[in-house]
Amino acid sequence: MNIDCPTPRHEEEVVLLGHGAGGRLTEELLESVVLPAVGEAEGPLEDAALLPGRPDLVMSTDSFVVSPLFFPGGDIGSLAVHGTVNDLAMRGAQPLALSVSLIIEEGLPLSVLRSVMASLGKAAQDAGVPVITGDTKVVGRGAADRLFINTTGVGRRYAPLCPSAADARPGDVILLSGPIGLHGTTVLSTREGLGFEGDIASDSRPLHRLVHALAPLGAAVHVLRDPTRGGLAASLNEIARDSSVAVEIEESAVPVPEAVASACDLLGLDPLVVANEGCMVAFVAPEAAEDALTAMRSLPEGAQAVRIGEVLHEGPRGRATLRTLVGARRIVEMPLGEQLPRIC
Repeated sequence: MNIDCPTPRHEEEVVLLGHGAGGRLTEELLESVVLPAVGEAEGPLEDAALLPGRPDLVMSTDSFVVSPLFFPGGDIGSLAVHGTVNDLAMRGAQPLALSVSLIIEEGLPLSVLRSVMASLGKAAQDAGVPVITGDTKVVGRGAADRLFINTTGVGRRYAPLCPSAADARPGDVILLSGPIGLHGTTVLSTREGLGFEGDIASDSRPLHRLVHALAPLGAAVHVLRDPTRGGLAASLNEIARDSSVAVEIEESAVPVPEAVASACDLLGLDPLVVANEGCMVAFVAPEAAEDALTAMRSLPEGAQAVRIGEVLHEGPRGRATLRTLVGARRIVEMPLGEQLPRIC
C-alpha cells in the first residue's frame, strides 16, 4: 500500500509589528531585506547620515504613526519635527531645513488636521528650522489610521563635532540628559486609559541646542544618541556593538520618574526599553565629563543631566550590563520586538 506523505507546508514570512520596534527584529529586517536591495551602508547605521562628498552636511528621514494623535506633552505634529531635528543633532548637526509629507485617511476631521499642522509649524518655528517642501496624499477609509507624517531633515555639522556610534572608547563616561520612559508610558497610558497620563507627560522636545552647548568640547564627544524606539537598552547595545566595547551603567544613577516606574511595574515593562523623545545619551572622554555635564545642565533640556556609567577597560565586548542596587551585574538585553507599538 502506498501512502503519500503531504509536502511540508511553510507559512509565508510576513512583516510583524516588532520589525518596526528598533530591536533585533528591525536589525534582521534591514540586514535581510532592505540593505541588500539598496546597498550596504559604510560603517554603522546611524540616526542620520553624512552626505557623500559633503561630510559637513547631514541628512535624516523618519515616519511617525503614533496613536493617539494627541497626548500629554505633545502630538504627532510636534513629534515629527522633534524626532527629525534630534536625529540630525545626534550626528552633531544644526538643522537647516525640513520636508513634511502627510498621508491622510479619508474622513479625518479638518479641525484635527489644522491642530496637528499648527503644532508642527510652531515646533519648527521654535526649533528655528523652516519647512521648505512636502507632499500630501489622501487614502481611502481604512487604508491608514487617521494620519501618518514623514519628515526629512538636512543639517550642517557643528565644525568640532563628529560623533558616531562606532566611536565609544574604554574609559568613556556615559551621560544622560534627563529622566527616561516618559514618552512611551505617556502615549500608552493615554491610548489605553491607564490613568497615568495625569501624572506624566511626554518629554518630546528638540535637542539640537543641547548638542550645540557640547560643541566646544569637540573631539572629546565620542557618541550621541537619543534613545527612542527600544529605549536606553537598545541605544546602549547598538553603541556597544558598533564600537566593540563593554558598556556598564549603574541602576541607582538612571533617573526613572515614579509614575514611569509604577506604570512599568503594572505592565511588566523594563523602563530601559521604553521610548524617549527628549533625552540624550552621550559618551565623552573622562577628562571632559564634568565640562560636558556643566554644559548640558546650563540648558532647560539638560537641567537634570547625570552620569550613569562608563565604558569598561575590560569586559564582554559588544555587550551592555547594569550594576544593580545590590551590586550584582545583569546583562541589558537588546529588545527583541515591539512591546509598545505605535508610540512614534
